Amino acid sequence: MAEFARRPETNRYGTRPTMKDVAARAGVGLKTVSRVVNGEAGVTPDTERKVQEAIEALGFRRNDSARVLRKGRTSSVGLVLEDLADPFYGPLSRAVEEVARAHGALLINGSSAEDPDREQELVLALCARRVDGLIVIPAGDDHRYLEPEIKAGIATVFVDRPAGRIDADAVLSDSFGGSRAGVAHLIAHGHRRIGFIGDQPRIHTAQERLRGYHSAMEDAGLPVDERWVSLGSTEPERVTAAVEQMLSGPEPVTALFAGNNRVTVTAVRVLAGREAPAGPVALVGFDDIELADLLGITVIAQDAAALGRTAAERLFRRLDGAAEEPSRVKLTTRLLARGSGELPPPPGVR
Repeated sequence: MAEFARRPETNRYGTRPTMKDVAARAGVGLKTVSRVVNGEAGVTPDTERKVQEAIEALGFRRNDSARVLRKGRTSSVGLVLEDLADPFYGPLSRAVEEVARAHGALLINGSSAEDPDREQELVLALCARRVDGLIVIPAGDDHRYLEPEIKAGIATVFVDRPAGRIDADAVLSDSFGGSRAGVAHLIAHGHRRIGFIGDQPRIHTAQERLRGYHSAMEDAGLPVDERWVSLGSTEPERVTAAVEQMLSGPEPVTALFAGNNRVTVTAVRVLAGREAPAGPVALVGFDDIELADLLGITVIAQDAAALGRTAAERLFRRLDGAAEEPSRVKLTTRLLARGSGELPPPPGVR
């Protein structure tokens, strides 16, 4: 038979139990109960046990509405992601939630679907619900709409991409350095015709990864044919067309650099199903993907959990009163060589 949570007792006035009722039952002062309920120091283990037993016996629940009115804090924070279905955001979201929980806060998240209007709508909806702070993976490039909310005290940290047209804390991966390292890795294995397939050109990370690609090619003294670069939607149809175009013609590319995990997945599918008379095509992807280690896919790996954790810790420092100037933290990436990026070009092809 299913067990049901016991309904709270009522006090002698017929209302839900209060901290005064808990204090009376435990034989302690009201301030002691408040300390236990709010996780404050200064209570002996034996006294804390008595209070917890009284709380359990009475079915007492803290009145967060009254606490909000008293302290001006809701103990909740909002997280706005690009796409909840993207596996990159799983460890990031989990890390934010763990930090929030450690601070006694509830995390509320939602997805902008890479739509700037949807991002603004979601962010302002969270502000209207009086979250204490926000962590935002931005879809748009103009965040001046947030200025009144930040001035009103809502702490805000941007992740993965910086805010647009306002000064705000940001925690980023080194997209430029990671991309440059990945392309340099392909060059070191003999490739000279390297294709780059990235995300929408308006997105900061896409711009930075393209910049890293150009930097690596320039450092090696290699020209870049405009046909080797394709930015746009990461939908499979668009990426498939870009891969096939780069691999066709009299001088196809011998290697590909994929600008994010979704591009990498599609590129792997295209390369796996394609007959390659001239030999296999080398591939390096930005972002690790599931089963990449088993499939032998070389990637530039970000630490998504570190991004989320660093952003959340920064947010709670702000909420605790840190009055520092907005800062930008950049986390390093790692090249994980697994085989696909180490394939040499076909003999005689330069």
